[in-house]
Amino acid sequence: MGVADLADYPWDAVAPYAERARAHPDGIVDLSVGSPVDPTPAVVADALRAATDAHAYPQTMGTPALRAAIASWYDRRRGVPGLTAENVLPTVGSKELVALLPLLLGLGPGDVVVHPRAAYPSYDVGARLVGATPVAADDPAEWPAATRLVWLNSPGNPDGRVLDVGELGRAVARARELGAVLASDECYAELGWQAPWDAEPIPSALDPRATGGSTDGVLSVYSLSKQSNLAGYRAAFLAGDPQIVARLLTARKHLGLMLPAPVQAAMIAALGDDAHVAAQKDLYRARRGVLKPALEAAGFHIDSSEAGLYLWATEGRDAWDSLGRLADLGILAGPGHFYGPHFPEHIRLSLTAPDERVAAAAGRLAAIS
Repeated sequence: MGVADLADYPWDAVAPYAERARAHPDGIVDLSVGSPVDPTPAVVADALRAATDAHAYPQTMGTPALRAAIASWYDRRRGVPGLTAENVLPTVGSKELVALLPLLLGLGPGDVVVHPRAAYPSYDVGARLVGATPVAADDPAEWPAATRLVWLNSPGNPDGRVLDVGELGRAVARARELGAVLASDECYAELGWQAPWDAEPIPSALDPRATGGSTDGVLSVYSLSKQSNLAGYRAAFLAGDPQIVARLLTARKHLGLMLPAPVQAAMIAALGDDAHVAAQKDLYRARRGVLKPALEAAGFHIDSSEAGLYLWATEGRDAWDSLGRLADLGILAGPGHFYGPHFPEHIRLSLTAPDERVAAAAGRLAAIS
């Protein structure tokens, strides 16, 4: 399979519902895509402006200062001590890495790529792109012998599910038993809402309690798009097994996958400042506090959603029917069909809308509750 064989982009199917929602007299409330709407923090924007004299090619591996900032952040925010420059690597956003990782690891026909049952589509796309077989399975006991790459996603997109240390440890152990690389997509890890994640850090797959203190075979993937409103910067990174990181670095050098130097400087500023992350989390917490009870009063049940940027909701009918019902209220959501075949009655609603729009959605939902 090649790029030309990929199916149509799924979000194109939502366009008719968006038109219905835009017809509402008070305008659309777009809760479909989790694109940040709040300003980029000044500390980050200032660092970007100060680094605009970027006349030389940037380093694919990242500057020493950026690699040190990533390692320090894992220690301070994720409970993963002891990482060095050889353990980390910046990426051009996290989506390109998710989609390209099977290719960069040399996977192909006969290999299996495991991903969650409720899954961001790029895990499946990356497997199919190289002719590997994608398998949706949450239970490590169900992972096939031919598995060569396992994707975890905690907190999950779309469902906001968090894997605790015990679950992560079982996943790491099974991946090592199979000789597979375990890659954990952790882009929403700063956004915990429900106990215990409202009071304690969401663990990484690199947590020593899960890995036994060794990074062998394990990667963590993180993006600054959500915690720092840097989606437009394409600022992300990975960390983990230094041998795998070295292989990926070599491949990325050949492909020219390097972050612009001003973005690298901005990342250093973002990684070193926890205050803006806490402030952004407060904004999302408040929006969630408005939207979640409004959905529940309107007849939706919220599943998982204990962390992350989304509410994973169902009213017991096909997701397209729910999308239509909401579109008539001027509210746009995403259908569960986009996240695998297992959740046809779920919809995903994002917290990334301005306060006024979230309040408008709550008011409209109240009219039918």
